Amino acid sequence: MRKIVFLFFIAFFQFIDLKAQAMRAATFNIRYDNPRDSGNLWKDRKDPVLALIKYHNFDIMGVQEALKNQVDDLQAGLKGFAHHGLGRDDGKSAGEHSAIFYKTSKYSLQASGDFWLSTTPEKVGPGWDAKLNRICSWVKLTDKKSGKEFFVFNAHYDHQGVVARVESSKLILEKIKSIAGDKPVVFMGDLNGNRESEWYRHMASSGILKDSHGLAKLVYQPNGSFSSFRADGIRQDVIDHVFVSTHFKVAKWAVLTDTYFGKFPSDHFPVATELSIQ
Repeated sequence: MRKIVFLFFIAFFQFIDLKAQAMRAATFNIRYDNPRDSGNLWKDRKDPVLALIKYHNFDIMGVQEALKNQVDDLQAGLKGFAHHGLGRDDGKSAGEHSAIFYKTSKYSLQASGDFWLSTTPEKVGPGWDAKLNRICSWVKLTDKKSGKEFFVFNAHYDHQGVVARVESSKLILEKIKSIAGDKPVVFMGDLNGNRESEWYRHMASSGILKDSHGLAKLVYQPNGSFSSFRADGIRQDVIDHVFVSTHFKVAKWAVLTDTYFGKFPSDHFPVATELSIQ
């Protein structure tokens, strides 16, 4: 009888583990490879960026502003990862990417796609009052251990167009409903807006997604998520966000303020979460 009870509890806790595996998901605007960033060139930041990602052991990461050579550098330096994401300027490799990286040991890719933040989302081009082309990339993944399927969406909102940012939130929510249906969803990205912005509030109050910050049991927010590469440029506002559907529990949320020799890996800090699908 004792052996039977013991085996029951082993099976029970294994079942619980399958139902609630931890997932470290992060959004990270890595700053595009700008030759005018004197003192903060990509060639000097690349290794610190890779080291940060590896040390914090991200399972899934959405990057913003990544040019093709930067996507290639990340892929080459992150063994055991794969990625999806197209260039926003031609739907191939030109321009910035909102690529999604994921560990192939933990997740298998089932589907992927991209759409532009505009009134014609299937075509390359800016939307509304946006100054630049903006793209949202997505993947459908299966957790290899639990068999659970979920979606990850990643985007970078326009930095000037106010209408474009509000409409981008509306469009992404529509796309999430049509692409993901009732499956678990993570939406992450640089929204160029804090928690008081209309486009953030539209997303956070949608009933489809909630900000992981407000759900987390443990929050580490020593400052905002943008630094402009300067200690005196650090803002209080968080403009990089990770939203989740109601399928998720959130254990931790953090702005990661890692530096190297007094320098910043990017002009944004990564925002990292620890999630589990219920």
